[in-house]
Amino acid sequence: MDYQDILQGAKDNMGPCKACPVCNGMACKNHIPGPGAKGVGDVAIRNYQKWQEIRVNMDTICENLPADTSLELFGETYRYPIFAAPVGAMKMHYGDKYDDLEYNGILIPACRDAGIAAFTGDGLNAEVVRSAAKAIGENGGCGIPTIKPWNRQMVFEKIDLVKAAGARAMAMDIDAAGLPFLKNMEPPAGSKSVEEMREIIDYADMPFIVKGIMTVRGAVKAMEAGASGIVVSNHGGRVLDQTPATAEVLPEIALAVKGKMKIFVDGGLRSGVDIFKALALGADAVLVGRPYVTAVYGGGAEGVKVYTEKLGAELADTMAMCGVHKLSEVDRTMIYGA
Repeated sequence: MDYQDILQGAKDNMGPCKACPVCNGMACKNHIPGPGAKGVGDVAIRNYQKWQEIRVNMDTICENLPADTSLELFGETYRYPIFAAPVGAMKMHYGDKYDDLEYNGILIPACRDAGIAAFTGDGLNAEVVRSAAKAIGENGGCGIPTIKPWNRQMVFEKIDLVKAAGARAMAMDIDAAGLPFLKNMEPPAGSKSVEEMREIIDYADMPFIVKGIMTVRGAVKAMEAGASGIVVSNHGGRVLDQTPATAEVLPEIALAVKGKMKIFVDGGLRSGVDIFKALALGADAVLVGRPYVTAVYGGGAEGVKVYTEKLGAELADTMAMCGVHKLSEVDRTMIYGA
C-alpha cells in the first residue's frame, strides 16, 4: 500500500469529506456536516497556505550523518515529533464506515506501532472517552485522551476515567468552548478561568496539555494554571471565524514560553517539510488531524503506518538537506520568509 492507495480507499469510504489529494480546506471550506468551519470558512485554508509561504534554507556542507527524528516527551520516546490530532463525530463529518469508538480503536494501536501517539477526541457520549482511555491503557499508555471544557462535575468524571485506564498524559481542547452543544449545557460548560483550570490540572495529577491557544496571553495563563504543554490551535475555524493561522502566532508564543512548557502546533501541516518549519518556529512537536482520518478510512492500521512513515521520511530528508542531524538543532535560521 502507498499513499495513493490510501487516498483512493478513502474516496470510496468517506463523505461528506472528499479525501482531497491535498487537504488544504478549499473543498470543504464552510460545509458542515463535514470538516468545514464557521463563517466564510477560510481559517483552515489560511492555516495551510501560511506554511507554504515559509521556505527552508538548504545547507549540505555538514557531516554526512543520519537524521535522528526521535522526540522525548513526558518520559516517553517517540519515533517522530508527530501526533494524530483529536477528531470526533466521525459518522457525521467523515462517513458511516466508523463511529468514534471504532476510529479510536484503529488509530491508537496503529499510532503506537508507528512509533508515535494519538490524541483522542471527546463528545456527548461518555463512552468515547472511556473506550479511548481504556485502549490507550491497553497500549502501554501510548496516547493522550482529550476532553472538552464541560462543567466541573463532568470534567472530573472524565478525568477519573482517564486516570483509571492508566493514561500517562491528557489534554483539554479549551477552544471547544465555542461549540454550540457545550454552550447549551446545564450547568454551564465552556470557557474556564485560570483558577478553574488550575483546579482541573491539579485534580488530573498528570502531564496536562491545553489545546486551543492562539495568543501569548493565553499561553501564559495556561502556564500559570500549571499546564505541562499547550497546543497552538484554532480548531480549523470550526469554533471561530477569521482567526490568524497557527503559523502566524506560533513564533511569538514560543518566544514567550519556550522551555517552560512543551509546545505543539496544529493546523494545516501536511508534509514533513511543514513539520520542519514548525520546529524551526519553536514547536516541540506537531499535531496532524484530517489526514489521519483519511489514512484510517483509506487503509486502516496500515494506512496510519504508511502515512506516518511518509511524513517521517520527508522530515528526515529536510533535516539532512538543511544540515541538521537531530531535532534540537533545528532553529529559525533554517527557514526563510517567517
